[in-house]
Amino acid sequence: MSEQRPLSDIREEAIGNLSHQASEAGLNDIKEDSSKQREHGSPLLRTPVVQAARPKRRMSTASKVSVSFFDPEGMQDLQRTLTNRTATRPKSIAESVDSEDTLTVDPDNFDLERTIRNSLRRQDKAEVKPRQLGVAFRDLEVLGVGASSSFQPTFGSLFNPFAIAEGIRNARHPSIKHILSGFEGVVKPGEMLLVLGSPGAGCSTLLKTLANYTEEYHAVAGERHYDSISPADLKRYFRGDVQYCPEDDVHFPTLTVEQTIEFAATTRAPRPRTDITRSQFIEMMTDIMTTVFGLRHVRQTPVGNQQIRGISGGQKKRVSIAESLASRSCIGCWDNSTRGLDASTALEFVQALRIATDTIRLSTVVSIYQAGESLYKHFDKVCVIYEGRMAFFGPTDKAKQYFMDMGYEPANRQTTPDFLLSVTDSGARIPRAGVSTQPRTADEFAQNFKTSKAGRENAQEVDQYISVYAGNMESAKAYAQSARAEFAKRSGMKNPYMLTIPRQVAAVMRRKVQIIRGSMLATGINLFSYVFQGIIMGTVFLRMPEATSAFFSRGGVLFFALLFSALNTMAEIPALFAQREIVARHEKAALYHPFVEMLAHTLVDIPITLGITIIFAVILYFMTGLQRSPEQFFIFLLFLLVVSLAMKSWFRAIAAAFKSEATAQAFAGISTLVLAIYTGYTIPRPSMIGALRWITYINPLRYAFEAIMTNEFRTLRGTCSSLVPQGPGYENVSLVNQVCAVVGAQPGEDFVDGANFARLSFGFTYSNTWMNLGILIAFAVGFTMILLVFSEYNTATGHDSAVTLFKRGARTETSKKRPSDNDEEAGAEKTKALDDHHHAPAPQPQLDTKPPAQQDVFTWQNLKYTVPIPGEDDRTLLNDVYGYVAPGKMTALMGESGAGKTTLLNVLAKRVYSGTVTGDMLVNGHALPADFQSQTGYVQQMDTHERTSTVREALTFSAKLRQPPFVPLEEKLAYVEQCIEICGLQEYAEAAIGSLNIEYKKRTTIAVELAAKPKLLLFLDEPTSGLDSQSAWAIISFLRSLADQGQAILCTIHQPSAELFQVFDRLLLLKRGGQTVYFGDLGENATKLIKYFETNGGRHCKAHENPAEYMLDVVGAGATSSSASDWNELWLQSPEAASTQDEIEAIISQGRGRGTVEAELTSEFATPWLVQVKELIVRGVQSYWRDPTYLMAKLVLNTLAGLFIGFTFFKAKDTQQGTQNKLFAIFMCTVLTVPLASQLMVPFVNTRNVYEIRERPSRMYSWTALITAQILVEIPWNILGAALLFLTWFWTVGFPNDRAGYTYLMMGVVNPLYYSSIGQAVAAMSPDAQTGALIFSLLFSFVLTFNGVMQPFRQLGWWRWMYRLSPYTYLIEGLLGQALGKQDINCSAVEFVHITPPSGQTCAEYMDPYISFAGGYLQNPDASADCRFCSTRTTDQFLEASFNIFYSHRWRNIGIMFAFVGFNISMVYLLTYLFRIRTGPLLPSFLRFKRREN
Repeated sequence: MSEQRPLSDIREEAIGNLSHQASEAGLNDIKEDSSKQREHGSPLLRTPVVQAARPKRRMSTASKVSVSFFDPEGMQDLQRTLTNRTATRPKSIAESVDSEDTLTVDPDNFDLERTIRNSLRRQDKAEVKPRQLGVAFRDLEVLGVGASSSFQPTFGSLFNPFAIAEGIRNARHPSIKHILSGFEGVVKPGEMLLVLGSPGAGCSTLLKTLANYTEEYHAVAGERHYDSISPADLKRYFRGDVQYCPEDDVHFPTLTVEQTIEFAATTRAPRPRTDITRSQFIEMMTDIMTTVFGLRHVRQTPVGNQQIRGISGGQKKRVSIAESLASRSCIGCWDNSTRGLDASTALEFVQALRIATDTIRLSTVVSIYQAGESLYKHFDKVCVIYEGRMAFFGPTDKAKQYFMDMGYEPANRQTTPDFLLSVTDSGARIPRAGVSTQPRTADEFAQNFKTSKAGRENAQEVDQYISVYAGNMESAKAYAQSARAEFAKRSGMKNPYMLTIPRQVAAVMRRKVQIIRGSMLATGINLFSYVFQGIIMGTVFLRMPEATSAFFSRGGVLFFALLFSALNTMAEIPALFAQREIVARHEKAALYHPFVEMLAHTLVDIPITLGITIIFAVILYFMTGLQRSPEQFFIFLLFLLVVSLAMKSWFRAIAAAFKSEATAQAFAGISTLVLAIYTGYTIPRPSMIGALRWITYINPLRYAFEAIMTNEFRTLRGTCSSLVPQGPGYENVSLVNQVCAVVGAQPGEDFVDGANFARLSFGFTYSNTWMNLGILIAFAVGFTMILLVFSEYNTATGHDSAVTLFKRGARTETSKKRPSDNDEEAGAEKTKALDDHHHAPAPQPQLDTKPPAQQDVFTWQNLKYTVPIPGEDDRTLLNDVYGYVAPGKMTALMGESGAGKTTLLNVLAKRVYSGTVTGDMLVNGHALPADFQSQTGYVQQMDTHERTSTVREALTFSAKLRQPPFVPLEEKLAYVEQCIEICGLQEYAEAAIGSLNIEYKKRTTIAVELAAKPKLLLFLDEPTSGLDSQSAWAIISFLRSLADQGQAILCTIHQPSAELFQVFDRLLLLKRGGQTVYFGDLGENATKLIKYFETNGGRHCKAHENPAEYMLDVVGAGATSSSASDWNELWLQSPEAASTQDEIEAIISQGRGRGTVEAELTSEFATPWLVQVKELIVRGVQSYWRDPTYLMAKLVLNTLAGLFIGFTFFKAKDTQQGTQNKLFAIFMCTVLTVPLASQLMVPFVNTRNVYEIRERPSRMYSWTALITAQILVEIPWNILGAALLFLTWFWTVGFPNDRAGYTYLMMGVVNPLYYSSIGQAVAAMSPDAQTGALIFSLLFSFVLTFNGVMQPFRQLGWWRWMYRLSPYTYLIEGLLGQALGKQDINCSAVEFVHITPPSGQTCAEYMDPYISFAGGYLQNPDASADCRFCSTRTTDQFLEASFNIFYSHRWRNIGIMFAFVGFNISMVYLLTYLFRIRTGPLLPSFLRFKRREN
């Protein structure tokens, strides 16, 4: 590879705002030349640097697409807009430059493509040189780190010394994989390259390497030339000119289409010129993009995602293209972007890319797994990859002949892409008869191409291109000038970002506001939570008296206000991880620095936080009766705001610092515990042990709490609520001989100075207030800086390994594992096998392993399905559909997106639970049997399984629960083995389903349905979606073998090739609105179908055209297609339709002679309830055992929390403060309920999703059995975790040994039973785990508020009824009463109050009457002055008086807690039924409004 000088010092040339030019010959130092400024108002230009003459492109045979293809009317409007814009331009500007190179538009001679090209590129003769970029590569080799372990991790394997040693060894010496080897080729501007290869072959790796995205690979060797720019310089200076677009369209879902495109245009807009401003350019760019790609009608529609309704999949693909073009990249790499699209939409996607490539001379590289002939013809070149080797690279029109000359033949009507891919599959390629010298292995294919004429021509083209550009400094300098001329002034010459950082921040802030406005619900919920909590706490602590009895409550209010404001940001963590992938993609596209996203987020959030904090502070402050002076209120508000902003930056920094959301959440939970405990409220700083006291110095909440605490107490003169002594016998005692029994009281005073109380109790002083504010601001700035640093440099996310994992101990041939469907083989995350054998479809056995013979025929007639739409007329989704499925036949169900294919499948399978279905569905002319769903199999499009189960376990589970109970277990297990063999899953029988590739997951899904022995028929929804053509062929061939063995099959399919299509026997074709277009036999090579359409006015089907694509084109499928004929009406009037009706009537009449199909099951489910529960428990236990991350998170959280709380309150003394510390040691343990309950919601919801999506419609088991099993599986692990918590906490705090038994019962058994059941009850009514966690946090705040700790029972007032309803009242009373009750208290020196007895009396004589009824004790009873009195002698006195806690209630509390557990368990069942099982609205609806007809 030739050496290139780095673009290390590129400067602007001061030629006003018009042009950037190079001032010296080298690229190392393109400096500003200040000596040549404007003369006479015109730019002074140097001798222009001439770019190297670009090698001419070979005359391409690729089909072109008109720029007005998607929206002809819109293009006419755009032409008028551009024409008008030119007409209004100032004459001086219009005449100053040549009209050929500007946006000047001649209405009479308008070339729209050239105008758009110049608009996008902004090429002015006097300003910016034209800029294009191609890519050439030679001897390219990519190495990745292979995944080493092929065994599924388990909880036991974490402690297995052999597994640990193996992990260490693999970490030190990772295996290196050759992903790509020996690649060479060139993609020139205006060319489109199609990359073909099986999953695992290396397609994604090639695209990423050409896009210069090589960080995840171990090494990249060979030459890569981006014209004259080296990969290093491209990444450093011009990264935005090359983009890699993954197959998933990742956008902010709440942004509209217009906002998404506009943002990309904003961040990559060139420096303003004299003829057009930046805002005009952005507006024009957005208009062009939305018009060219047919998006005008959805400009204001949100992009959407799975949760937010937005634009369609095809439109989303076009938005991705428009966004890429708006960012004005020169090279675009698109990775399998047609996945999941129907054939017409996929074609539109490629046509959109063709328009973009031709219009602005892009270099485009696209990988497609299932490419039809109509897609293929739009490409100039094709690259065929065979297991990491290059089998072909050259013109698309020569590829087919090359492989035919090699000795391989295409199958009948096989598309060119399928043929090219099939030759890389030993089980799919067809050798030409009489030729035996064909290459067989990947190495042989690569060597054959190198020595072939096509290979030599390719090498010659690469050599020519590299010879012109490699090391050409003039060309590199010209490119740099062109690029830098567009950069904003002061944007920095050593980065690839076009805008300055302030402009980036402004653009991202504007987008952040748009995101918030698009999802006001989240902000509204946040505001509601603050208002709601403010009102609740305000009423609990309503109008606190200025008395010593409210000192504890005032501290509680201030602590709560601080903690709630600080910790509320934790809820942002999932959202921050959700957007990380988008931000990383934008960073790679050089739209903005990643830290700019977080900086903008922080700045936009300041006014929102200010508004919410003010509302919260006003409600809480004035309802509770805190000190009402403007100064104190605004200090309270100021610290609340600053600490809120500081802690927001802290939790955002945590999210930015970790690659995994689970790890970030765990760390945030631990930090929350630390922050809460060491604020200084639950344990005052004087009581902290020295080894942990340092935490207070790094805890921002401690500084804020000191400030608001002293701010409140500095003016407070608390009236003494209990003077000592008083009562009987002390009626006439003088105040001189009394004292207030509160810390800080002075003899002879009936009040306590608040400042003195804060100083003695907490070590707080008001004089530190402004220092504390400065420290808090420093924390806020420091956390923000940490956030920005992590955001900038840690943009990656954690991914699961794609290597197939087997059950530990299973005997497997790991060398034979088929590559993952996701072929990103790089890094430690991905792997691939280079075994040719496993690219072939598994052989279909023709043994005795046949599905049960079938003779029954399923028919449907006059089928109509309507659904209600609120405020509108009912919508008809299926309209008068009829047809039949016969045993031994495969029927394809096809149509464009939205035609109702999946809807019809669900209606026929009895899987719709809303709307109205009319018509007849019959088996042998009789009504469907009661157990119809049990007698059919339904293979869904989504392969939904318990991801940790092995293939054999999943099939066994299905067979045990779905086959009738009278079938012996041995027979069920034998049939499972037959199904494994039928489906070609022998090698993967012990593999975890979640680690299989798409093809084998699909095979498993089919096998699971076959294991149930479906008697009637098998439904399949999109079984080939997301597969490459060879995997799709393997699946369809497998289904064909099932049909040949007697199985009746009805299957929807999106993008069938001609050879796939001809495997089917019949076709049911629907058009939009659920109307029938055709039903009948396909005929040999689809001749009958083609003849029908040609006879009824359709165009002629070409000899090599795919009949599936032909018929969709004829009927007008696709967003931009239409048909002049009403094909539904033509069908209804055709003789074929009449013949089909006659066939159905004949089937019905013949079937009635055979009798009805009897129901095999007498109940809803095949197996008894207890058997269901047993099998579900077994599966649940296995799932938990194989999820060590979840179990370790649970156990580690309990252990660390126990140790931390235990050592925080280490060996708590028997003083008043020590007793209170023990109280909070127990109280803080109960706070762990929140993260523990949030954790358990995740597996609960995941298992429920599997049930709802696949197992419930199949009538596999009862929902009550599932709930029972989930409860029973979860509880033992929570009890184990609680035991670890108890062991690390109880003796560390210093509780007495004789109290351990009861405490363990309550803390280690009852508490986990409670939070397990309440957590699952909340999850039962929640749509997902995140929502459940929010709901649980709200409910927990209730039980926490009213349990009598934060606000003692005696001061709860009206809320005492909630105290009695709160389960934690009884949990805490039981724990505190037992652990602390019946013990003595020995006051510390600061806790004694000093009393002066009347003259002549000793302390004992004076105080004994009072002590006899009020309690307490004297330290110096014989003294006659300065009596030191402790107001509390026993813990019972302390607990009863302050917290209404009684030792005698301990066993009653156990019983009440068990009652709560029983109630929670019943609520799990009830809420599951109401929210997940019961269909229809929760409340009866008496009226349904319809749109009135005019």
